[in-house]
Formats: sequence, structure tokens, C-alpha cells
Amino acid sequence: MQASKKVQKYGFLLMPSFSMLAFSSAMETIHMANWVSGKDLYQFCTLGHKTKVVLSNSGVATTTDYLTDDVPKDLDAIIVCGASSVNQEDDVSLDAWLLSCSKHGISLGGICTGSYVLARAGLLDGYRSTIHWGDLASLREAFPAVIVSSHLFEVDRDRFTCSGGTAAMDMMLFLIGKQHGMTLASHISEQFVCERIRTNQDPQRIPLQARIGTGQPKLIEAVQLMEANIREPLSSDDIAYHVGVSRRHLERLFKQNLETVPSRYYLELRLKHAKQLITQTDKSILEIGHACGFTSAPHFSTTYKGYFGVSPREERKNLSIKHNNPVQADKKTRQLWRKKF
Repeated sequence: MQASKKVQKYGFLLMPSFSMLAFSSAMETIHMANWVSGKDLYQFCTLGHKTKVVLSNSGVATTTDYLTDDVPKDLDAIIVCGASSVNQEDDVSLDAWLLSCSKHGISLGGICTGSYVLARAGLLDGYRSTIHWGDLASLREAFPAVIVSSHLFEVDRDRFTCSGGTAAMDMMLFLIGKQHGMTLASHISEQFVCERIRTNQDPQRIPLQARIGTGQPKLIEAVQLMEANIREPLSSDDIAYHVGVSRRHLERLFKQNLETVPSRYYLELRLKHAKQLITQTDKSILEIGHACGFTSAPHFSTTYKGYFGVSPREERKNLSIKHNNPVQADKKTRQLWRKKF
């Protein structure tokens, strides 16, 4: 998936009950690359396996352009658009077809549970990969040879996988950035009114309830209070009072389930929120410090550097994007239609 002047041709393999949001996020991103650049950088088609008409998870029927038996021979990449929930049934014919594609040098991607389909065919062994947080455990358990992360997306050589939903857009923007420069990717993001392009190092936000289960409602309530009071942090005594437990019991809940104390967990929440504001907004460092409950700039800077290893100003400087190749978009040559091949 290196930079290339050659038109990149993508095939989207739609699995039964595929996520319409994840598919659209990926497909619309490469479509927008053509529109913004005014060039035919990408072409794409849709694929079905055994049937051309595929139902999405929301019941929308999509008639694909090709079946897997008659796909164009010049595809550069095939992206498996998986179902909203993992389908663990074996499909020998699909596995064989994907293996054949790999042998012919076609890059393979998976969005949502498409990662599971690729792993089942043995095509992710030794590769970094990810999947929706709800299926991380099952992917790790079923395929120990796969290097599974909880990041939004992973790009490893000729494999690229993402967690689904809007993360598919971030992954495609990353690939577009590698192939045609981050300036183009940034302009596409702006067209989608997207605040920032998330990277492959961004973690999925796994809900606390999914991590610890439903058996700790008081702990979940305490964390929700923290998240709702970032600018004016509550004391541990205040949180315990609002939740209806003693401070000692609150500390025990955090220690047993999250291996930390309430004050430390709260501080990490505030610092992570500060990092989002630094990388996503133009607010001053002082404003960000106040928005995250720090009364003085030196205290904010010292605490931030102690946690992330760089000061807030260094963080912003390190993440600045160099605009070396501005994209000129000619409205007369913009194409709003999908070009098939």
C-alpha cells in the first residue's frame, strides 16, 4: 500500500449482515478523495460471495457488482466488510478464494468483523490486527497466531484492519495519506466535518461496563460522575457521597476492579481529555488546563509531562503536520460519480 501514481482499485466484499456504517465510512472516503483532488485516484466495486444481493445489518439490500467467481483481475485490494456480530461458521470456498487473492499479490483488509473472516482463512497469522472491542476476546482466543490490538485500526504490510464504525474512515484516510499525502487526507476530513484524523495508535474507547461487567453499578456511576465533572473535579468524598458508599468502599471498588485509586483514575481521565483538546482544537494551553481542572499553567504542564513524557506545548509541536504538497482541487474536474471498471 505504498505511494503510487497508478489508480488504486478496491473491491468491497459484503458479508451477510455487514455493517452499513462501516462500509459507507470506508467507501465514501475514497470517493471523496477523487472529488477533492479532482483526479481519478481510486476506483471501486462491490463483491458478493455466492449471491449478488446482500442484506446489511439494517436490512438494506445491496446488489453487488460482481460475485467472487468473476471479479476483475486487476484489483489492488479487497476489503472484507464483516457482519455486526461475528459469524463463526466455516466457509471453505470463501477461505480458498481469499487465499488465492493473497497469492496473487492483492492486499487484504477487514472492517468490523471482517478481521475474523481473514483470520479464519489463516491470512492474519503473524500480522498486527484489530476488531471491534466486543469481539477482541474471541479473536484472541480463536486465533493465537494473530497479534491482536485494541487500537482503532492496524496497518501491517499488506494487511489493514479496523474496529468498524467510523474507524473505517480513519483507516482509509491513513492509507490515502500514505499514498497521496496527508494534505489530501486532511482536506477529505474537513469535507466530512471531522475534527481530526485519528491514528492507528488511538485506542478504541471500550466502555467501562464492557470491561468490568454489570456487577459493579456503583463503580460505573462513580466513573460517570468523574467524566461529567472534568472542569471542576469532585473530591473522592464528594463522589462517594453522591454514589451512596463510603470513601473506603469506593477506594476498594477501584482497587479491585481497575487496579488504581479514585484520585489517580480521575487524574488520568482529565489528562487524556487535555490531550484530546491539544490535538483536536486551537485552544491555548492555559485554556485547556482550566478546562481540565488545573488552576495553574505550571501545575498542568508538570503533571502532563509526568504522565505523557512531553509537555503540552511539546505535544502540540510534535503533532503539527507539514503541508508540503497542497492539493489543488479544480471544480470543473471534480467527479461526483463512482467510476466502475
